[in-house]
Amino acid sequence: MTWRKILKKKQLNYLKVVDPMKICHITSVHSGLDTRIVIKECQSLAKGGHDVCYIVPNEENRTEYGVKIVGVSTSPRHPVARILKTTRSVFEAAKAENADIYHFHDPELIPIGLKLKKLGKKVIYDVHEDVPEQILSKQWVPRRVRKLMSKAFARYEKKASSKFDAVVTATPYIMEKFHPYNSNTVTIHNYPILSELMDEDGSERGMSSMTSGKVVYLGGIYRLRGIVEMINSMEWVNQVRPAKLVLGGTFAPPALEDEVKQLSGWKYVDYRGFLSREEVKQTLGESQVGLVLLHPEPRFVVSLPIKMFEYMSAGLPVISSNFPLWKEIVEDNECGICVDPLDEAETSRAILELLDDPERCRRLGENGRKAVADKYNWDKESERLIEVYNKLN
Repeated sequence: MTWRKILKKKQLNYLKVVDPMKICHITSVHSGLDTRIVIKECQSLAKGGHDVCYIVPNEENRTEYGVKIVGVSTSPRHPVARILKTTRSVFEAAKAENADIYHFHDPELIPIGLKLKKLGKKVIYDVHEDVPEQILSKQWVPRRVRKLMSKAFARYEKKASSKFDAVVTATPYIMEKFHPYNSNTVTIHNYPILSELMDEDGSERGMSSMTSGKVVYLGGIYRLRGIVEMINSMEWVNQVRPAKLVLGGTFAPPALEDEVKQLSGWKYVDYRGFLSREEVKQTLGESQVGLVLLHPEPRFVVSLPIKMFEYMSAGLPVISSNFPLWKEIVEDNECGICVDPLDEAETSRAILELLDDPERCRRLGENGRKAVADKYNWDKESERLIEVYNKLN
């Protein structure tokens, strides 16, 4: 079965619930329209028949995707201030909703989850990242205390997780860490929604995009996610042929933007800032190659980056870091090239290989689309999520 037939067959068929519940998702960090939380999880639950709200800082009250967005006014920007102040405001707003099930998305909200348990509520902890590993590379944490803080948080997180009704993890690697402490731990992959980036009529990408010379990176722009190497690689590429790096996302820290603008390769960058989901689709549609070149940090090596699957879903060939898990996806599905993300020459050669061969780009892109339609899509994940809720009902 081709990916076009699969797409037409799977148009977000949500599993209906037996007994609708009031569900409250909570964050102190994420945005009002976070893709995983709102567009995928909350929307899936709402379409399944639940009454769903989302508590989020600094957003206007409104309804999006069938989900009631409840904004909480906060001002702290520093992580410590946010943990101390914002979480209290979020807790009060969540408690006022008097939901049947609470689903929180940030490790700093673990104390809030425990408070809600004491109030007799059912609570789900959604683990997006391997936080103990993440702490080891946090710039705002003094280097001399990172290891101690990482170990202390790992112990605290595992002990707390045993008290929650369910733990949802973004990858199997994270699930393996939590399952010994909470048997109701399940992986909900952050895969793309089938119909979002694929054209519903099943049309192929035009060859104009496959000759555009545009290489794209979308997502958080951090040093450890390869921004410096990507820009430097574009300078190498432009010594051979014209090409542009289309960059979408926000810099962290903000000062990094000024720093990379001093690189000589910046003149080959088309920086578009934060993009809406529709702008993401448009940007991917005009690009020829997608980059996901995260550094070989322990937490990245076992991650499953959503941007890689979004590139595949949009029919883009992928150039990715050569981590074993990523190589298995990219090479087994014949949808791109894996490189050493720290080797700018190797990355440049891979970019040139694809830019100079539009037919290969088309073929690899089609392979990626089929792989997403076959297995790396949100449809199956949404059913698994609703099953978690049905078990708690």
